[in-house]
Amino acid sequence: MLLKRRTGQRNGVSLGGRPLLTAALALTLLAAGFAAWTGWSWYAAAHDSTAATGQLRDQVLADGEQAVQNLNTLDYRSVDQGLDVWQSSTTGDLHSQFTQGRAQFEQQVKTAQTVTTAKILSGAVTELDGKAGKASIMVAVRITVTAPKAAPSTKDSRMVADLTRTAAGWKLSALGQAAEGS
Repeated sequence: MLLKRRTGQRNGVSLGGRPLLTAALALTLLAAGFAAWTGWSWYAAAHDSTAATGQLRDQVLADGEQAVQNLNTLDYRSVDQGLDVWQSSTTGDLHSQFTQGRAQFEQQVKTAQTVTTAKILSGAVTELDGKAGKASIMVAVRITVTAPKAAPSTKDSRMVADLTRTAAGWKLSALGQAAEGS
């Protein structure tokens, strides 16, 4: 009987005599492990509830800022369309107020012949309850009013707004000036 000399062979594959094959196998295993970890991390991040909350917060802020800008922009030459935008940006009591006082307000704007434009400077969500469909935001807005035969007047203002989720998205349910504080 012939004796086999042991050289680190197992099942006919020698790892000790082939360092390049050993290194390639180790790198392959390392790459497969990294790919599995990366895939799991991506899946976990994509299905994390904090990502959904962040998306909801971003949507509330975008809708709220647009609505505040809408309610601070009005041109006497197209007041009817402007007030339609106001109404489509609101819900609840605020919407009712605009609907009930629309005719009188429309006449006042046409008589004054003013053009008011707004630009949102910054904004933040201050409260958010996605389950209840309620949110609050604070925005800094620059409002420019142009009257006939007068130079434009610009004022920066901080406003707070309450939003309510409707079937058509987030709409303003209250809007007012932010309290001045230190």
